[in-house]
Amino acid sequence: MSSVASPKVRLTSLDQFRGYTMFGMLLVNFLGGYAMCPRILKHTHDYCSYADTIMPQFLFAAGFAMRLSLGKRMESGGKMPWGRAIRRIVGLGLVAILWYSYCDLDGIIKDYQSKPLGDVLFQLFKRRWFQTLMHIAVTSLWILPVVTSHWKIRVGYMFFSVILHFCLSWWFNFEWVNTDPNGIDGGPLGFLTWAVPAICGTLACDAVRAFGTGAATRIALGGVGVMLIGWIISNGTVLYNYPATPQDDAQLTSSTSAAAPTAAAPVDAAQATTAKPRNRKLALDPVIPTMDRLKSWDGTLAEPPFVPPPVAGKEFEPKGQEGTSKMYRHWNYWMMSQRSGNPSYPTFAAGFSLVIYALFLWACDGRGWNLGFFRTLGTNSLAAYILHSVAGWIVVPYFPKDSSEWRALLGFACFTLIVYLCCRLLERLGWYIRV
Repeated sequence: MSSVASPKVRLTSLDQFRGYTMFGMLLVNFLGGYAMCPRILKHTHDYCSYADTIMPQFLFAAGFAMRLSLGKRMESGGKMPWGRAIRRIVGLGLVAILWYSYCDLDGIIKDYQSKPLGDVLFQLFKRRWFQTLMHIAVTSLWILPVVTSHWKIRVGYMFFSVILHFCLSWWFNFEWVNTDPNGIDGGPLGFLTWAVPAICGTLACDAVRAFGTGAATRIALGGVGVMLIGWIISNGTVLYNYPATPQDDAQLTSSTSAAAPTAAAPVDAAQATTAKPRNRKLALDPVIPTMDRLKSWDGTLAEPPFVPPPVAGKEFEPKGQEGTSKMYRHWNYWMMSQRSGNPSYPTFAAGFSLVIYALFLWACDGRGWNLGFFRTLGTNSLAAYILHSVAGWIVVPYFPKDSSEWRALLGFACFTLIVYLCCRLLERLGWYIRV
């Protein structure tokens, strides 16, 4: 059994894992906006697509890196550098505010000219600022008090975070984050469930430090178990299936107007009497299902991750009723959704991250595999993240969203090449953007 490298030597697997994650981000963020792009590469917010696995890997890597640096410092007799850690986290949060404000400056100015100041600030807080960098910063701050603690404390803190998210979602957050302006990546309270992949990253770090490359099998098996737990949690979503009438196709395409009751959906008929407009996709009881829902369960299980669920206009045949019925599903707290950050999604994605990282640990630190492309993106990931927005501004105007497959792929190649070459230049100069 091999031991991990000296503390002064970077883990090749972590840099390669980050580089792979950055490439995945480039892939889904560019091609996801094109008509030719398959659904698996898009964020549709009602199941876990490949695109949805990318964000949790950033949190996984952040948790791993925090545990690696702070854990070694504490074990060598040093004190917890609270001030330095908090300054770095706050610095990342400020970068997020400045960058996301700059990226959407035209939209902010238009809102300021046409809306009250309070509405502008609300939109900034709920949607514009809370994207990837801000989520990493807030989640890092949330887990900081326990990141150097015993693994049992970290796991307990993770469960506490999920339970707190459940309570707040039942109170208001699930409907709030899915109400215009919709939240991004879980909204301002998303850090509670992003703690799952982040803390799983700290546990993977423990395994690597204890067993070196021999931890790959343990991490992979643990990842499979965590994925299974995430899928089991998601099975609550089938309680929200209901037989549809032809009118439901048109009804479910509207996101705000009042619903008309139908005999086919008796549980949700009360949606017609709600006092205020609400997202028609959402169930009335999205977090805690009614007893009628529980009694009506016919043993149907949820689709595996990466398999789209039944939605408006899509046929779905329930167990025992093949060829006889068409089903729809209201959005609910148990489905895998990146927008609302429901626990089933980050839990499954955390397990997926564990498996992917185990492969990199085995291949890179165990077998010496090292792809320069991933290294360049992974060692300067903040620069790559910022540059990918700039590259999009340059490339997208020349490749319209209705482009053919070959033209869209050519645009993606140009887009990726710009990001890589800029990061490669920074690497050659020895410049790394960190906070």
